[in-house]
Parts: sequence; structure tokens; C-alpha cells
Amino acid sequence: MNTLTIDTGTTNTRVTAWRDGQPVGQAATQVGVRDTAITGNTRKLEEAVRDTIATALAEADLDKSEISRVLASGMITSNVGLCEIPHVPAAAGIDDLAKAMRESLVETVWHQPIWFVPGVRNAVDHIGLHNCEAMDMMRGEETESFALVERLNLSEPTVIVLPGSHSKFVSIDAQQRIEGCVTTLAGELLHVISHDTILAGSLKEGFAKKIDTEMLLAGAASARKIGLGRACFSVRILDQFAVYDANARANFLLGAVLGSDLLTLKNSSAIRMSPGTRFVVSGKPILREAIARLVEGDDFFSGTVTVLGDDEQRDLAGYGAITIARRRGLLG
Repeated sequence: MNTLTIDTGTTNTRVTAWRDGQPVGQAATQVGVRDTAITGNTRKLEEAVRDTIATALAEADLDKSEISRVLASGMITSNVGLCEIPHVPAAAGIDDLAKAMRESLVETVWHQPIWFVPGVRNAVDHIGLHNCEAMDMMRGEETESFALVERLNLSEPTVIVLPGSHSKFVSIDAQQRIEGCVTTLAGELLHVISHDTILAGSLKEGFAKKIDTEMLLAGAASARKIGLGRACFSVRILDQFAVYDANARANFLLGAVLGSDLLTLKNSSAIRMSPGTRFVVSGKPILREAIARLVEGDDFFSGTVTVLGDDEQRDLAGYGAITIARRRGLLG
């Protein structure tokens, strides 16, 4: 059986062609729902998804007539996507998402109905200043999370770490349900601080090239003690008055920003985790290694830390969408 999966985020869209559950072709483009927000219409997104589908089919040597099902997940189901679907409230299991899937015909993209996977939100109502911090939501990370639940057979309380422009921490309970999530701007903060502040001159090439554990932990400790803003400025002090190289300084900044994320996990009301909760860390090599080192170096956390390899995290969104669609009975 041949299937297409569409994963659309804020800035990118990826399409994967699958044959009997195995990826056989893939294509991506730098168009996402941000373009809808900017232009005020979905035309650019529709064209991008259609063209990316065509490229993925060509790579897989498939004709569109050979595709049995098309699945879509991510921000494509938001109010600036192609088929808005309400979030499923947590705690949400894979069967809850399968039940909430919707099909919609988007003729400018595909000639048959596409099945869309909804996102998940924390179960918080009547949002105001008193409880807004407890609220969070995801569109796309739920499919990645359920892909990892199946691939790793997760059956204990786990926090899945999905770092990126918006770093997402997804709490999985012992019943393999998404219990909630919390989001930070860690990736965007690192980019802005590294490239668009006075620290750009102190960081040379911007991001850390290899992990320096001592500097990473020192940055986290500094942010924890004196705050993120002051810890960041310490990077310039280390450049002006000390002998640390650019990679060491970049590690200090990385530790300060990611250390603030660990502070979030300890104190946020968006998710509730115990010190013994297992960590499963995804993402780019430097980020996942940095997060693992910080968790292991923090006395609060005592659970097992699993750092995923490239193969284990490949095609997570598509794999998860297929897993959810199977529960719905859409795939053989």
C-alpha cells in the first residue's frame, strides 16, 4: 500500500512517500503556515504542498494514481493551515487522535480527500492571568511523540524532548497517553542572541560546534543563579577579559538557555514531572547531547536519559501519522 504523509510546520513543509510502511521518497520546501499569516491567504501554502507532493512522488517513482491514502499533520490543521481541527484535550491517547481525525478535499493540493491529524492541548479552561502558564498546545509533535511511543515501546512516565525553534517537552504517562506539554522559545532565543545582539561578535560562528561540558554546566548554573539576561552578558565578559575560545563561550550560552528550560520543567504548571521521570531526547546532535548532559548534571533529575540516534528519530511525523491512521482503520 502506498501512502503520502504531509508534515507542515511554521516555516517548512515535508512530504514523504511510503510503500508498505517504509519511506521510499521525500521532498521538502521552506514554506509553512507563516506564509499564510503574512499573505492573508493559503494560496502559497497550497502551491507549495502540491509541488512538494509532486517532487516526493517523482523521487519514489510513483504516480499519483498509485497512492491509496494521504495523511497530514502539524500546523496544517491550524487556523492558518488548510483544514482547521480543534485540539484534542489531554490526557490524549492514540485512539483519541485517531477518532478525531478529519478528511477534507483540498482540490488545489490533491484530487482526493486528505486525512488530517489534530493537535493536542493541555486541559485548562477559562484562561486568565491566574492559570495561563498551565496552558500549552502542540500541532505536529503529537505524531512524533506517538511514533516514539511505538518505536521505543514506552510504558513508563516519560518526557519526550523535541528541541527546535520552539522546544517542546511532551509528558507521556504510564498508559501511553500524552498527559500534557510545555513549550519554550529556546531555539529562537539562541538564534537571536547569537546573531542579533552585541554577543554576535563574541560568538564568531554563532552556535557551538562541539560540546564543552564544563562550560555548558557553568552557563546553566549562571542562569539559575543570576538570571538568563545576566548570564548571556557574561559571554561578552568571557570574550573581553578571559581566555576561553568561541566554542567555549557558545557552550556557556547554550547551557544558560537550555538550563532555563530545565528550570521550566521543575516549576511549570503545564506539566508535572517527578525527579525519576525518564527522558527521551531527540533533535540535532549538538542539542540532544547538550540537553542530556544538563539533565545528567542536575541533581533534581534521577530518571533514565535516552538519547536518540539519527535512525531512531527519522521520519517521526510521517511514521506517527501512519500509526494513528492505522488505529482509525484507514490503512491495511
